[in-house]
Amino acid sequence: MTDNLITTPFGARTTAAEVLAGVDLGGRRAVVTGAASGIGRETARVLAAAGAEVTIGVRDLAAGAHVAQEITPESGPGSVHAALLDLTDLASVRSFVETWHGPLHMLVLNAGVMASPLERTKEGWELQFATNHLGHFALATGLHDALAAAHGARVVVVSSVGHVNGDVLFDDINFERHPYDPWAAYSQSKTANVLFAVEAGRRWASDLIAVNALNPGRITSTRLGRHIGDVSNSPTSFEAASTDVSWKDIPQGAATSVLLAASPLVDGVTGRYFEDCNEAGPHRPGIRRGVAAHAVDPERAAHLWQVSLEMLTAAASTTA
Repeated sequence: MTDNLITTPFGARTTAAEVLAGVDLGGRRAVVTGAASGIGRETARVLAAAGAEVTIGVRDLAAGAHVAQEITPESGPGSVHAALLDLTDLASVRSFVETWHGPLHMLVLNAGVMASPLERTKEGWELQFATNHLGHFALATGLHDALAAAHGARVVVVSSVGHVNGDVLFDDINFERHPYDPWAAYSQSKTANVLFAVEAGRRWASDLIAVNALNPGRITSTRLGRHIGDVSNSPTSFEAASTDVSWKDIPQGAATSVLLAASPLVDGVTGRYFEDCNEAGPHRPGIRRGVAAHAVDPERAAHLWQVSLEMLTAAASTTA
């Protein structure tokens, strides 16, 4: 992170629609994962309202098609359609990538699971890391050429302030030896989101692909927190430990995603971490804000990239 933090006129109470007021996205194409509900849905809706052609990646195609119909603008060039995408299924991710044609201007990696009970994918990967990081890593790297073809694409990675509670457990990513803690697993996956933005921002700068991560804030009425009741006694729960909690509604929660995806105010900005529509400063203990040093460390970021490639390669070799 740089000492010269990026600032905008917007803040914690700004809505996604306010961020894009007067911005024309006609002719641009976007993909938003996890857009069947919550801030993903609002992100897709606002991008389409500004004129973008938006594809929402969903696990339930019928439900996704219904959402797409609901949020497609009644007038103007913008549109929304649904496509099948299951981030825990590498075959599904490959199919999505293979059926994409033409440039991609905005990729919003929004889908996620939080503090779920222990569950593993068929590869044996811990579910939160597999969903929140690996599936998105496979999607973004698979769509790299489409992003490069846009000559100024943006990738937006929805992380969380939960990243401050833990680094990536490089010696035991899948909790095969450590006792499983749902919040530790969540923190690991959200740190991975930021590290991905740091390394992708570095690797893809010459392709004019900007990659940034963000904390959307604590959002009311979304499905992300559906497992919290199952793990409320977890000793590492950042929800319980926080002393500075501020709730947002869904339009406010989607604002930083939309800013990084489409606002001209952040043209050329890459490899950074935002919250409340501004670049975050360093995390200070006891305050629910800021970015942890372990999440923006370039050596960790490069190592995670290599580890992620190796995990995907190993998985592909077992299914070939």
